[in-house]
Amino acid sequence: MDDPAARAAGLRVLSESVSGCTRCRLAEGRTQVVFGAGHPDADVMFVGEAPGFHEDQQGVPFVGQAGKLLDRLLAGIGLARSDVYIANVLKCRPPGNRDPQPDEIEACEGHLFRQISLIRPKVVATLGNFATKLLSGKPHGITRVHGQEQEVTLGGFSVVLYPLYHPAAALYTPAMLKVLESDFARLPGLIGRVAAAEPLPAVAEEPAPTAARPAVQLGLF
Repeated sequence: MDDPAARAAGLRVLSESVSGCTRCRLAEGRTQVVFGAGHPDADVMFVGEAPGFHEDQQGVPFVGQAGKLLDRLLAGIGLARSDVYIANVLKCRPPGNRDPQPDEIEACEGHLFRQISLIRPKVVATLGNFATKLLSGKPHGITRVHGQEQEVTLGGFSVVLYPLYHPAAALYTPAMLKVLESDFARLPGLIGRVAAAEPLPAVAEEPAPTAARPAVQLGLF
């Protein structure tokens, strides 16, 4: 689907479909599904962990304190929310903002892969461990791989994955904030290089194999 208008329409249809999702237990306690927000034809897509309290109330990802820091980081590289697309691994808030469970990730990941296939970003920036491990298919934690781009297959297309610390991890840790700012500073150049390169080929879309999912669940670090 190469037509941006058609892909945007597909994204709207998917959002309406996901709004009534009952694939896992999180549907029982949510206020609403937090599908995602931003430009439907964005060059870069950010993927976080799961909605929190404010996101669950407003239906928009990253609107709490971590979201305000994300806005600052975007502004620092000349971008706004309207230029990018933001989503989460889970579309519903886990109780008490606890870590996502493996069966919840498995139930919800198809929504995310479909979002990626419709938006077709040049770069997918993962925020924190859960998004990084799911979309890389590798068990390496964010401390080891942040700021290191890699080519992966997502949503049926080869894309560049760029792991970043979750903004929440840097809210009260100045040293980590400096690292996050440094990694963010490389994004414009990375996007430019990917855009200037030959288009990455479409590949046969397959669900992520269960064996590729990390068995150890870690949070933001």
